[in-house]
Amino acid sequence: MAAKALTKVRLTLDVTDELNERLNELAAEAGGSKSEFLRKAIALAEAAIKARKQGNEIAIVNKNSKKVVSTIVGL
Repeated sequence: MAAKALTKVRLTLDVTDELNERLNELAAEAGGSKSEFLRKAIALAEAAIKARKQGNEIAIVNKNSKKVVSTIVGL
């Protein structure tokens, strides 16, 4: 079975100058474009929502100690 070709949709997004600058900074830190950063952010939000629906939480874990540094709420 052949893979379905993905179509793209152009999205216009109104943001403040400050938010646009922050998006530029985050995309640069992540090593990609604003579009790629937003795709990754959406994927992270999807994972957080799925985890919450399953009764789990999203957490930041220290790489060395494996201890939870903080939990992320509100997603």
